[in-house]
Amino acid sequence: MALDKFFRRRRAQSGETNDIPDLWTKCPACKENTYNKDLEAERYVCPRCGHHHRLNASRRLEVLLDPGTFVQLSGRVHPVDRLSFVDTETYPQRLERAQRKTGRPDAILTGRGQIMGLDVMVAIMDFEFSGGSMGSVVGEEIARAAEAAAEQGLPFVLAAASGGARMQESALSLMQMAKTTVALEQLSRRGLPYLSVLTDPTTGGVTASFATIADVIIAEPGALIGFAGPRVIQQTIRQSLPEGFQRAEFLLEHGMVDLVTDRRAQRETIRQLLSVLTHQPLTLPEPAASLTVSP
Repeated sequence: MALDKFFRRRRAQSGETNDIPDLWTKCPACKENTYNKDLEAERYVCPRCGHHHRLNASRRLEVLLDPGTFVQLSGRVHPVDRLSFVDTETYPQRLERAQRKTGRPDAILTGRGQIMGLDVMVAIMDFEFSGGSMGSVVGEEIARAAEAAAEQGLPFVLAAASGGARMQESALSLMQMAKTTVALEQLSRRGLPYLSVLTDPTTGGVTASFATIADVIIAEPGALIGFAGPRVIQQTIRQSLPEGFQRAEFLLEHGMVDLVTDRRAQRETIRQLLSVLTHQPLTLPEPAASLTVSP
């Protein structure tokens, strides 16, 4: 019996509601198993190959903000089926399943918190909610968070993770590109910094709007970033694409992002950038006094 199977906990029996989680996570890149506690300590980065696992909004908050500092702003706006959209199922049915899975009304979480002692406003997109698709609620919550940051004089940090606009809302979804852009302009007018963290994946209308108009654009290693997918582009232009096309490192080389930062150094990097942009130096603890040992 393989070691990982030996330590894997049982599944829920008949009549039980929840599965008991496994103790190990298999890396999709190197295929090696990592003990979940070790993976958490590494901020969900594979300690063997450096692959950055995708994070839901709650885990993203854990690795980004100081513990116990988050005060939620979002959650009071709920999506509505304005178009009575139906494909293989109704839009309300899709929403209900996503809401039950994530425990939140839509693919966004916003609020106020601290990064290494500095007050910030944050917006976290949740890819687990319908692929992080941008609908009316996502646009509204980001706009409200940006406006609140401007009113309170706070820097704004956004972590993007999205497949693009939500097709079930059609033009209403595309309108959010303009709404969020206008709201973020208020930060610029007040001299407040806006930092965007592009995670895997960040595509479609999100890339074409609020995710890439920040003062500093940071990407996670290996993240897929672009407007249309590589296959769509290749079929359209009928040419072979360069290796690594639309990955974070390729975009850094070609000037589309400013930094590619390992998640394990992300908080420190963001804090240093905000220290410069807000003129609030990071106060480090005094080094411990060295001990002199007599011979």
